[in-house]
Amino acid sequence: MSNKIHYLLRVVLLVMSVLLLTSCSFPGVVSTSQQLPQVNQTPHIRQLPPIRFPQDEGAHTYLTEWWYYTGHMKATDKSGKLHQYGFELVIFQSLRSDLPPIYAAHFAISDITRGSFHFDQRRLTEPNAIIPNGTSTKGIDVSVSDWSIRGVNGQDHLKASLTNYSIDVNLLGRKPAILHNGNGLITYGLGGVSYYYSRPYMVLSGIMTDHGQPLVVSGETWMDHQWGNFLSLLGGGGWDWYSIQLNDNTEMMLYFIRDASGNIVSTYGTYIDARATKHLIASNALHTKVLDRWRSPTTGITYPSGWLLDIKSKQLQASLTLVPQLKDQELVVYQSTGNSYWEGAVTIAGQSQGRIIQGEGYVELTGYAHGSGPLV
Repeated sequence: MSNKIHYLLRVVLLVMSVLLLTSCSFPGVVSTSQQLPQVNQTPHIRQLPPIRFPQDEGAHTYLTEWWYYTGHMKATDKSGKLHQYGFELVIFQSLRSDLPPIYAAHFAISDITRGSFHFDQRRLTEPNAIIPNGTSTKGIDVSVSDWSIRGVNGQDHLKASLTNYSIDVNLLGRKPAILHNGNGLITYGLGGVSYYYSRPYMVLSGIMTDHGQPLVVSGETWMDHQWGNFLSLLGGGGWDWYSIQLNDNTEMMLYFIRDASGNIVSTYGTYIDARATKHLIASNALHTKVLDRWRSPTTGITYPSGWLLDIKSKQLQASLTLVPQLKDQELVVYQSTGNSYWEGAVTIAGQSQGRIIQGEGYVELTGYAHGSGPLV
């Protein structure tokens, strides 16, 4: 076969891989079964091997995987002015058939002090990627161009940049990794099963460059890692996801997964107490109320914008109000993952266990382009 034919075949494969990525089930990505392998309609959670550390921190040869960091930073500049930021850095890995792995990445800065939101996106096809598939003890080592995530055993390093902003920060986990749903396995219904763990409280330190000015920043970060042979919700849908870090040294993760009609098909909740003991929160113990809505001037999508969370379980009695620190924290990322979604820093106030409480967190809202928001 001639070199020209080889070249044309390679171009076709790359185009196909891009089309596959835009139909993948990453956070904020519209799910579809078109051009994707079928997933077993009866998830076999019990047959899957347990999560191991540090082996499962790195990449796997599954359909879908992501490493997701959100957090809050603050710094004081030379004039004594306080700067506050939220940030998101995520790298996705997608494997389809024998095509080369596809990597996509999003990086966002919520500049709370300036009242502005900024994001960037990247995508990379990597024919020469070496994927350890849970056999390496070296931890996370993923990158898209010069954006990178590296680390092991809760000692991670993040590096990314966009116009006028960059981060070069170290993270140290103050609590161990938390396996959600008891064993670290959750289901997307017909979409399949995902491994899922978090590092709910990581201390951040390093350098944030803001419009050319390097600032020494400190703060807190939440880390998520998911992987598995899953496609999220086939045919559409979405989810509301909350990470909550409170000033009494407790944390929560809440995850409401919806189908294309807006019906909640799965609910997951984890409460991590001050001693780092995890407690499952039953779905009937969770109640949410949308307090406001915001319509994007860019996409025309209307998102919830403020929430009241009531949790009444055996281990936790809490009522929390979450308010976005900026209304507009929407990522329009059609060039990398094919869609748009809202992911933003929030402030938290209310009461927990009968005490006044405050905190910070992040909320992710997907699927709202299809009108599949919660029926509140």
